[in-house]
Amino acid sequence: MLNKMRVRDILARATLRLTQAGVEDARAEARRLLCWAAGIDLTAIVTLLRLDDTAQARFEDVIARRARREPYAYITGSRGFWTQDFLTNEYTLIPRADSETLIEALRHHKPQRDRPYRILDLGTGTGCLLLAALSHYPNARGVGVDIVPEATQLARENAKLNQLERRARFVTSHWGDALTGRYDIILSNPPYIRTGDLAELMPEVRYYEPASALDGGASGLDAYAAILSDLPRLMRRDGIAVLELGKGQDQEVRHLAAENGLEMRACYNDLNGIARAMILGLGAY
Repeated sequence: MLNKMRVRDILARATLRLTQAGVEDARAEARRLLCWAAGIDLTAIVTLLRLDDTAQARFEDVIARRARREPYAYITGSRGFWTQDFLTNEYTLIPRADSETLIEALRHHKPQRDRPYRILDLGTGTGCLLLAALSHYPNARGVGVDIVPEATQLARENAKLNQLERRARFVTSHWGDALTGRYDIILSNPPYIRTGDLAELMPEVRYYEPASALDGGASGLDAYAAILSDLPRLMRRDGIAVLELGKGQDQEVRHLAAENGLEMRACYNDLNGIARAMILGLGAY
């Protein structure tokens, strides 16, 4: 029987396998996956002596997937972001802590939480940016746009999961092409990796996350150029846009913005000290 092995031995074997596959912090990953497979809280692992056959078979399967460098969030089907949980799948980027910098920046520039803001999220993916913003502004409503139909469907599911479906709607469109009207807040985490740099990304990203959400063209700026040219049409006069930046892209994006009548109001670093969130507003005419 599978469950003759002790949990300690199962974990040791799984940790070795993940280490040999190049997974960072392999023991912690093995522990988290074991708890997920067994359906227990992480604190309960210290008293767990054996797994039943079903849980152990499930654990062996997910360790094999993780050893192939499939992302943890795709294996478990979810990822935490801000104060919420989000479903994930292969059609969307996995929400990352770096992107929470955009929500922090937004809170600083729009501190009045009770305003009925209209919020737009361009390239919404899982919907994490829009839904995090809506959770912070209880009277706001928003629209999330993505070119991938499977992404907009997942974002709808995440809105329902987080009880925000009445204040969020999602549209399949190429950036703002299908939109009319103006917004108080525009969020976007566009593709910004240079095409030539995609091959250098870690295996979890390179082989599993959607290239369309990563590839920013030869310069990494293609999506910014498309978005920035349309922002003056979509933004209210006193509105702001909050854009995620790739490492070292702040000056280039600032220049592109200026060419489109936009001015940088502020730029916020992430926890690693990288310029990550740029606040833009309409410039003076």
